[in-house]
Amino acid sequence: MERTLVNRGVLLIMALFFLQPMVIGAWLALIPVVKENLGLTKLELSFALLGMPIAVLVALQVAGALVGRVGVRRVMVLIFPLQGAGALLPLIAGNQAWLFAALLVFGASHAFMEVGLNVYAGRIEKRAARHVMNRCHGFWALGLMSGSALATAGAGVIPGVAAMILIAVLSCGVGVLAARALPQVGGEGAGHSPPRRRLNQMPPALAAIGLFMFVVTLAEGAMSDWSAIYLSETQGIDITDAGIAVTIFAGFMAAGRFSGDWLKGRFGALMLARVSVLVAALGLGCLVTPLPLAFTFIGLALVGLGVASGYPLGVSAVAALDDIHEAGNVAIMSTCALTGFLVGPPLIGFLSDAFGIRAGFAALIPGMILAFWLSRWLLTDQNPRNRA
Repeated sequence: MERTLVNRGVLLIMALFFLQPMVIGAWLALIPVVKENLGLTKLELSFALLGMPIAVLVALQVAGALVGRVGVRRVMVLIFPLQGAGALLPLIAGNQAWLFAALLVFGASHAFMEVGLNVYAGRIEKRAARHVMNRCHGFWALGLMSGSALATAGAGVIPGVAAMILIAVLSCGVGVLAARALPQVGGEGAGHSPPRRRLNQMPPALAAIGLFMFVVTLAEGAMSDWSAIYLSETQGIDITDAGIAVTIFAGFMAAGRFSGDWLKGRFGALMLARVSVLVAALGLGCLVTPLPLAFTFIGLALVGLGVASGYPLGVSAVAALDDIHEAGNVAIMSTCALTGFLVGPPLIGFLSDAFGIRAGFAALIPGMILAFWLSRWLLTDQNPRNRA
């Protein structure tokens, strides 16, 4: 592939990583408003929130094969508008059951986008021969932050549905144009389908990386879903302003990802992963301890920085395992990651109802300790003797 096409692909995939999560960020910022409007308890909300990760988990089982057969570009051109439309459904739900169903639709569209974006980024990273995955996910976090910031700013001016429509039209419209302009990378296209693998043919590292992703995204998903409610309940912040918690968390996650490629090149994947999970654990410590508001913001920032590099490190690691089953590897890893999001909402909701939301966040700290040990599998050299 010519260098000009590679550079074009890098710029366009980063733009798509920014545009795709804007509606997700807007939804996360509006969760406290929806909770208040529907009169849900934390536990009731936690079970309603299961709709999105359940749909993602189911859709991921076919997303890898479809992306490999149809191609990244075609999938994103089709799914972008569907995701934008699906983002409106949770805001017009009338009760818990309808909220759950709406999030099923929203989550299914997200699964195909997630696989497509990460497969293309993994391919372009190998062909560009330089680290780009962290920056791609940095733009994802920046898009999440931008969506939440726009929704929070507009909450006191226009209804949430109107704000979501504006964000969806902007992000999805530009996203479709960017997806159509992506240069072809690798063997994608109609009729391209890698051979199926048996369980014993899959690399052992895939399971270890998947478990690492599970515990990291457990924390990331819990913070995304519950940070605004945490800020409202523990600090007395009005629900229309509590979305700033998502903005802070996502903003520092973006900062961590934008610096992640340089840090990975300078210190290596192992050191980056281990320091990151320790920083996340420190941030959770700030949140579970009854401290003034300033420490709450510090805690949100530290957790954002700490979980920032986990997902891109995992994607790069599984994409590097082979050149044939990239989509399948990414789909399996994404299934493990989204399982973390699946376990997170009811875990935090149950513990919050029983012991308070700080106890819910405290339950995430052991996962960071486990992630510290599992990080050795993120090295591209999968020889156990070389895992320090």
